[in-house]
Amino acid sequence: VQLQASGGGLVQAGGSLRLSCVGSGFTLDYHAFGWFRQAPGKEREWVSCINMNGDETAYSNSVKGRFTVSRDNAKNTADLQMNSLKPEDTAVYYCAANLLYGTTVGGYTYWGQGTLVTVSS
Repeated sequence: VQLQASGGGLVQAGGSLRLSCVGSGFTLDYHAFGWFRQAPGKEREWVSCINMNGDETAYSNSVKGRFTVSRDNAKNTADLQMNSLKPEDTAVYYCAANLLYGTTVGGYTYWGQGTLVTVSS
């Protein structure tokens, strides 16, 4: 069972990035996806989540209106489109999967390795 996150990189403030998370070793159709991030010296925080059907999503206040989460069950993937990026969005971003839809770090069973997003001012 593995999750692989990709798509991170260096971008200027105001720019966009699209993160992708691919699952292997299991079918993610019955799992919710979550995106989290961890900035240097800070705790890991929840960013967004999407339920197994893709018809329910949620966002933290800090990214609402700028980030969009989506999923493609046929491809076993979940994406996070990040627009209007700010320097404070700089962090390692992690995808996670769990049978239940939630917003807490402890509520997710499967985790990807993280992808670094750096936003320059």
